[in-house]
Amino acid sequence: MIDELRALDVALIHDASIRPASGLTVLTGETGTGKTALLSSIKLLVGERADASSVREGAAGLTVEARLFLPDSDEDGVVVRRRVSADGRSRVEIDGHLSSVRELSERVGSTVDLCGQHEHQRLLRVQTHVELLDAWAQEKAERARAAYGEALLVAKQAAAELARIQEMGRSAQEQVDEAAFVLNRIDEVGPSVEELRELEEVLPRAEHAESLLRAAHGARDALVDEGGVTELISSAAALLRDAASHDAALDRMAEALESSLIDLEDIASDLRSYQESVDFDPEQLDELQSRMAAYQGLLRAYGPSVEDVLARREEAAELVSAVRDGDELECKARERLAKAEDTLTKAAKDLDDLRRKAAPELAAAITKEMAGLEMGSAEVAFDIQPLPREQWQAQGPSKVELLYRPAANMTARPLRRIASGGEVSRVMLAVKVVLGEAAGVSGTGAETLVFDEVDAGVGGATARSLAQVLARLAKTHQVIVVTHLPQVAVVAERHYLVSKAADGAGGVPETTLVELSGEERTAEVARMLSGSATQASLAHARELLDEAQRQLA
Repeated sequence: MIDELRALDVALIHDASIRPASGLTVLTGETGTGKTALLSSIKLLVGERADASSVREGAAGLTVEARLFLPDSDEDGVVVRRRVSADGRSRVEIDGHLSSVRELSERVGSTVDLCGQHEHQRLLRVQTHVELLDAWAQEKAERARAAYGEALLVAKQAAAELARIQEMGRSAQEQVDEAAFVLNRIDEVGPSVEELRELEEVLPRAEHAESLLRAAHGARDALVDEGGVTELISSAAALLRDAASHDAALDRMAEALESSLIDLEDIASDLRSYQESVDFDPEQLDELQSRMAAYQGLLRAYGPSVEDVLARREEAAELVSAVRDGDELECKARERLAKAEDTLTKAAKDLDDLRRKAAPELAAAITKEMAGLEMGSAEVAFDIQPLPREQWQAQGPSKVELLYRPAANMTARPLRRIASGGEVSRVMLAVKVVLGEAAGVSGTGAETLVFDEVDAGVGGATARSLAQVLARLAKTHQVIVVTHLPQVAVVAERHYLVSKAADGAGGVPETTLVELSGEERTAEVARMLSGSATQASLAHARELLDEAQRQLA
């Protein structure tokens, strides 16, 4: 719900604010005063495309900001700000944090329904009619459509897999020969990541076994042979021990030498063990070098890593298998596709059955509302025609179209072909009322409905009926209406007058919004009745307002 909206430098608006009621709010004013500027502000607020042409002439940019109470917001609501510079760049903030137009559309746009001329045109598009049925059926339709969509995706994937296998089976023979060569070459080596890692560790030792042995042997001899390091250090320690009786400092040095002597003896022992572990085997060396050469050949051809070689093997094996075992693979793929199609057929039937059950219920509810809008015996009906399997789309397996019957004795035909603009407006309003009340009961759907041009071509008794319908809808939704009908204006909880000053800020005409009450509201209703505030029109306006207040009470 929109708690407050402020527009700065939007079209003819310099600075204007509106605080819509929780029920019905109306905007009135003479033609050309700039009522559409406020609607443009709401469109920006709900995440519609930004247009630099909406920026007030001479301004650096426009700003639309609002506080809203959304289903996921706390008691303080959510503050949204949308800025559009004169060069068309857009900036969005939600609760003071930078955000995206997409998030704005998802969070705010889903709670505000703009029902203007665009919505009328949308109602004439057959593709949207199925959405009406699904909105009426609510959670049941959502589950059925999700099951159908998942089954359709699985069937598409199964069909694509079958086509891929068939295409592979038609591959040129030279590709198969090449794949077989690659497979044989790699399988002859039988590579693995673990073996290559072991070869890289063991082969250098095997190739340099003689030099490693010589180094270990020479180092050990230098340590333990006669005249070696350990003998010299032992003699030095003994000399220091003998002299330590005269100076204790020499005793500490002797201990240090003896300690290092222990370490050197441990190293000598380790060198002996190392010598025993190094085995110079020419045959083993040849074998290791051959394996490494085989690995290097594979890595050069299909690498650079063993993982790449193995991936290339799998690719080649799949191609060879597809040709050699193509019939078996294709048979299995056909079985998977048939199973997926069976599941899809059932899901499609469930979805169609649900819609066929919902269609007459929704049509009857809309027709009832149409009668309340002085449309006589006009009716609507839904036509559901199954589509060929190849034409099934994500929205369903059948074509759903809203039909219109102007009178009981006439044939129902597509709404887009026979309904007038005024009739389409009233049918659209009837749809909004029915679906809006259903959403209000379930707690889903848009909370704010904004109507523009809903009263086009309406007058007399129809105007009064239209007002009653909007007033009833406002009991479950926040409703904002741009209207020229006094019958609608008097039933509103809050009434704003939209006017235009010829010489506004910067010499540019300026649109202003003023909340009306008391005699000011009476005068505006009188103007709407007769074009001017005469004694007769003022009296009539007071009568309408008093009657409306009694009905609302």
